Amino acid sequence: VILIEHLPFQTDDGPTPAGRIGVITLASDYTIEAEMQWLLGHVDGLGLFCSRIANDDLITPDTLRAMEQRLPDVATNLLRGGQLDVIAFGCTSASMAIGEERVFQRIRETRPDVACTTPITAAFAAFRAFDAKRIAVLTPYRADVNQIVADYITANGFQIPIFGSFNEPSDAAVATITPTSVCTAVQRLVDGADVDAVFVSCTSVRLARVVADLEQRIGLPVTSSNHAMAWHALRLAGIQTSLPHLGRLYTL
Repeated sequence: VILIEHLPFQTDDGPTPAGRIGVITLASDYTIEAEMQWLLGHVDGLGLFCSRIANDDLITPDTLRAMEQRLPDVATNLLRGGQLDVIAFGCTSASMAIGEERVFQRIRETRPDVACTTPITAAFAAFRAFDAKRIAVLTPYRADVNQIVADYITANGFQIPIFGSFNEPSDAAVATITPTSVCTAVQRLVDGADVDAVFVSCTSVRLARVVADLEQRIGLPVTSSNHAMAWHALRLAGIQTSLPHLGRLYTL
């Protein structure tokens, strides 16, 4: 065997020259990685890196808040030793149960100075981009989690004239709700309602691929947890690419 060591090589910016986005995903989430990869995949050279956080499949206020203490360690394992432009915590209801700023503080214990977002942080940014004040909200959650959602959104200056829920507390079950069912529920909510935009909460809900079509049908801007979070992560990473086929939000 002839061994030739120290062969010459060249380097470039690697496989992610456009930027790197990390997402903390729930252990029980079937949907978020596929939707985020599809949404962010429209930008060449952008890297998506995911790390799972332990959680309970049954979504309750207590199980949501229990994730706070795990955030620093999980953030450490996102592209460990590498630089990220943005870290997103991929749980809408937990971001409200814990509080956005507290989520960011815990992430920055191990990843200081990184830009951060959550689905609700991104949704608020989307509402402002839409210049929307009256929001129709659809969730899959049970009543006590819905109360957290409603209180949090209204406390941040938005109105909720109409609120709908599938009342399904299991992430695994939520992931099986068809996009057609979600669209039908949205259409029922906005029929005759005085609203400026629609927000579909929960990263397990599948909606991202049909947002643009749903907007055309109802004549209102629409976003969901994953849809908003991918857009906000792009903007935080300094990527201003317009992608109108993904919905109105991706033109703003």
